[in-house]
Amino acid sequence: MSVKLPSISDLDSNYASDEKDYIFENPEGLSVETLINHILPVPEELSGVSVKIPGTAKPGFSEIYRNGAFPNGLKSCILPELDTYHAIFNSGVSRHPNSPCLAYHEFDYENDLHLERYATISYTEVQERKKNLVGGLFFLLESNNYKDLSLEAHQKIVNHSRDYKSYDKDNFSFVVTFYSGNRPEWIIADLACSSSTITSTALYDTLGPKSSKFILEVTESPVIIASKSKISNLINLKKKNPQDLKALIMMVSMDPLTKHDAALIKEADANKIKVFDIHQVEKIGAIFPREETPPHAESIFTITFTSGTTGANPKGVVLAQKAAAAAISSISILLPHHSNFKEFSFLPLAHIFERHMSASVFLFGGSVAFPRLGGTPLTLFEDLKLWKPTFMANVPRIFSKIEASIKAATVDSTSKLNRALYSQAFEKKRQKQLENGNKGEHFIYDQTLIKKLRKNIGFDNIEYCFTGGAPISPDTIKFLKSSLGIGFSQGYGSSESFAGVLMALPLHSSSTGTCGAISPCVEARLRDLPEMGYRLTDKGGPRGEMLLRGPQMFAQYFKNIEETEKATDKEGWFSTGDVVQITEAGYFVVIDRVKNFFKLAQGEYVTPEKIENTYLTSNSILTQVYAHGNSMQSYLVGIVGIDPVTIVPFLRKQCNVTADLSNRETLLEICNKRDIRTHILLYINTNVGSKLNGFEKLHNVFFDIEPLRLERDVITPTSKLKRPVASKFFKPQINAMYEEGSILKNLKL
Repeated sequence: MSVKLPSISDLDSNYASDEKDYIFENPEGLSVETLINHILPVPEELSGVSVKIPGTAKPGFSEIYRNGAFPNGLKSCILPELDTYHAIFNSGVSRHPNSPCLAYHEFDYENDLHLERYATISYTEVQERKKNLVGGLFFLLESNNYKDLSLEAHQKIVNHSRDYKSYDKDNFSFVVTFYSGNRPEWIIADLACSSSTITSTALYDTLGPKSSKFILEVTESPVIIASKSKISNLINLKKKNPQDLKALIMMVSMDPLTKHDAALIKEADANKIKVFDIHQVEKIGAIFPREETPPHAESIFTITFTSGTTGANPKGVVLAQKAAAAAISSISILLPHHSNFKEFSFLPLAHIFERHMSASVFLFGGSVAFPRLGGTPLTLFEDLKLWKPTFMANVPRIFSKIEASIKAATVDSTSKLNRALYSQAFEKKRQKQLENGNKGEHFIYDQTLIKKLRKNIGFDNIEYCFTGGAPISPDTIKFLKSSLGIGFSQGYGSSESFAGVLMALPLHSSSTGTCGAISPCVEARLRDLPEMGYRLTDKGGPRGEMLLRGPQMFAQYFKNIEETEKATDKEGWFSTGDVVQITEAGYFVVIDRVKNFFKLAQGEYVTPEKIENTYLTSNSILTQVYAHGNSMQSYLVGIVGIDPVTIVPFLRKQCNVTADLSNRETLLEICNKRDIRTHILLYINTNVGSKLNGFEKLHNVFFDIEPLRLERDVITPTSKLKRPVASKFFKPQINAMYEEGSILKNLKL
């Protein structure tokens, strides 16, 4: 590249020049703590935008885009010595040995009840526990009666100390599997494997037994570390598939085993599986310590399996230690943080999003807390009140529920005084946030109305929140920022990119409603999509399929060369399948999915994902939208999810409904009456306005509360719609809507 763009290294000598793949040169010899928690993050006026690199466009492809602070090269780590997750965690231990690392809602196993308090585990304690866990795992696997050295996975157990230095993407260790909800033992086991060059993977409930069996079989995993409640089903899975799961010879319960579990242990033995609890394994490891076998950057950290939309077996995304280090670095470079950072880990650790979030906290020396055992969205806020985090990442659905509950108590309150006071307070906060780009401090409102709202949901100390994985309305973000006085970041990522690669900075008002700028550890470009109507020359910024490349990206799909070659070209560009627009300000906006388009009877092409996202981001009363059409019909119909909290005041005010709406069946019956449906449809179409053409708008709808559910198999565990399956599942409702015809006929859209 002939043109060198301005970089942060031109302004601050602590930063390495852009051709170096690490962030800090550190000529002044500052401590690692100072570099991470005082110099970082990079000033948002530089890092908050993406810039295009002159001279990099090719026919059919846009210029390459990089982070505005580091435009002349990609970064892979903070410092050369922090190039693995193992090294990053060890750095946290050395800098904050006695600080809280993990926290958990205490549970009394003897009396089977939760204690209303959180207990913490220090960095030093976690370090000791993970070392003991590794020692115990190896001792018990090597001495296991059911070990079979004709199996490659079992040979790798025996030869691990000899071979670990040579492991890379094409040859890595035996695989340890995790299976539980979020809890300290999950993280301890993950860190133990990471620090010992042992590759891990995870199961989760929504995979189902067929996919779980596939993962265990294809990885030849010899050991599963799981909550006790999962063990019986896992034993039965091997019982039904003794040959396919021959490699599985050990399970470790994250919960204590007692004399009452004798039958479980006996049943496992009958199926050639030894069962221990994690404390037994750690005690054995303390007696028989294992010499550390630390990873290098190319060692494989994890294989994360993703359920696709086609119903085929899940694909295993192979992620190296360098990808983990790059992802962790990207958070510290872009997002505000400090050593007292307290995360609440609610998103499933089995998905890469939450592993990215929690792993990043350890770089800062902060702490990660977990929900109570068996926690649900209903118990979330009670846990938040006990832990009082400074940060939480969650899916848009949770934040929409928070928005609805706040509005019900404030701006939509039955009290005129409440409505007036809170409306004034929120508008004043919103204006201040726009003016100075921070939380919009207002002494009177912050100490009275805002403080009360924050306390009611456990947000007393929340500094900002992060969301991704699905569309969220910009209005929801703006409302939560002003009503709670917090920052809010929307991001984008995938399993293949080790989660977040796009991030709108939490106090950066101009990027609200977008996915922000590209990470310094990844570069992007767009591919022209004329067949879908997306061009690189489009008004408002280029539009096309987003391609990604960089050290944060995955190595390959596990034992799947065909899918790897299909997804990644010879230059290393990964095709995301997501259609993106890059605004003139340098922000990324996800607008559609590639190939999700079809022709209507009149010859117009429509892209349903763009339509669904537009409805969701324009209407806070909606939670889900599935837009359906085909070449035999001239208009679209929709299966639409409504929020039972926000729809009730809407029906009262907008539709003059006076009936009792506390019953779910009654609520849905009323919403699906033709006159009410028409009223709601006109309202949501009006909010969409000119964002969609007339033929792209819904002409008939069927309302339900969360129609797109996992148990119906119409979405994947990461909430991606399985269109062919959904089309079959909702065939009765779709046929009924088309038989009824457009309910907007002769009405203005």
